[in-house]
Amino acid sequence: MEQYDLAVIGSGPGGYVAAIRSAQLGYKTLLIEKYDTLGGACTNVGCIPTKTLLDSTHHYHDAVHKFKAHGIDLDSVQLNFDQMYKRKTEVVLKNTQGLDYLMKKNKITCMQGTASFVDHSTLKITAEDESFITIKADRYIIATGSKPASIPGIIIDKKRIISSTEALSLQEQPKSMIIIGGGVIGVEMASIFNRMGTQVTILEYADQLIANMDHDLGSNLKKILTKEGIEIHLQQSVYKAENVGDYAKVGFKDKNGAEQELEAEYVLMAVGRKANTQNLGLENTDVQLDQRGMVIVNEELQTNVPNIYAIGDVIGGAMLAHKAEEEAVFVVERINGQKPHIHYHRIPSVVYTWPEVASVGSTEEELKQKGVEYSIGKFPFSANARARAGMDTEGFVKVLTDPKYGELLGVHIIGARAADLIAQAVVGLEYEVTANDMARMSYAHPTYAEVLKEAYTIASGRPSLNI
Repeated sequence: MEQYDLAVIGSGPGGYVAAIRSAQLGYKTLLIEKYDTLGGACTNVGCIPTKTLLDSTHHYHDAVHKFKAHGIDLDSVQLNFDQMYKRKTEVVLKNTQGLDYLMKKNKITCMQGTASFVDHSTLKITAEDESFITIKADRYIIATGSKPASIPGIIIDKKRIISSTEALSLQEQPKSMIIIGGGVIGVEMASIFNRMGTQVTILEYADQLIANMDHDLGSNLKKILTKEGIEIHLQQSVYKAENVGDYAKVGFKDKNGAEQELEAEYVLMAVGRKANTQNLGLENTDVQLDQRGMVIVNEELQTNVPNIYAIGDVIGGAMLAHKAEEEAVFVVERINGQKPHIHYHRIPSVVYTWPEVASVGSTEEELKQKGVEYSIGKFPFSANARARAGMDTEGFVKVLTDPKYGELLGVHIIGARAADLIAQAVVGLEYEVTANDMARMSYAHPTYAEVLKEAYTIASGRPSLNI
């Protein structure tokens, strides 16, 4: 029976980063993945293919709606759906090949199969042909990620009622689509298919899109997506979805309790994700799960079995690839005797619509709920020279600060390149910088980053020079 220092179950962003860091620190490392490619949901059916299609459809949308204003005349612009999806597949392949290279470079043993605990120190790895081997490791990291969730009573049949996974593998462009859920996955999928020309309707239970983020962001995003042709209904309670052959239909109650029904070629479930903790053999251990099926861990990300840890989506919190990566390094370095730390409050969230949405720190709603006093600095992209030059004037930056000392409490952006701009705000929160200090740094002109500078200036109590 092969013995390892550390065995990692799952090769998503948390799993492969944990394996690499483990190998770098000199541990004999095993990485186990049940599918035939590394990378988990993020690389294969999540972050990477979704962002690839978002970029492709963004270029198509600009060609149709903006090129003429830029002085670019095209006789006709045609969407090549097959090529768009082919490119998505090629991008995914390059990323998975890169992971294969990293495993070999770091001398990490990789095994394909389903991992199941026999006891606290023994793992059974079963291949597709039902053959299996048994290994032992001093320590284990569970990094099995998550899968699409549904609403009770609604089955994702992968034909007409689909998840984001199936949406990324469609054979032809849908004519119409109902998306149940207006969170991050829902609005990103809505953007992809709406730009293609698909008739898209979003049904959201909450009274806001992207309800977990600052509500100003969701309200502004709703206006933008509605203007682009997406039909959005908030406060809708979906209770059934049915495959009717060539189409699907959805039953729901509107905010007044009246029963409604809609039909579309596809119904896409985007109501969140649930932890992948089934078939892990946890019943053979003392590892505990909460009511949602997530692994319970302490501040060290250690289960109640001292040699078994868990990271990423399986332990809850924000289901973000970069959060899983931070936790991966944290666990391995803790095992190594180092003292890393994670400030969960300073991990940014991003929505890759266009304009992009990004956020870090406290929302205004959270500060109100806690009774925390705050100041606001807000500046629009429409007043920014670079945004005007690029025809990307939608959105704003909203900065929340402590009124006494000026320390940053939260930064919320909806606008061009928000996903990249938020990194500067993360630095400010991580090192407890004041809005005044952030404003007094030099910013290149003309850049989108100057919107941040002006919002910081206003939040610090000084008037903007550009509005």
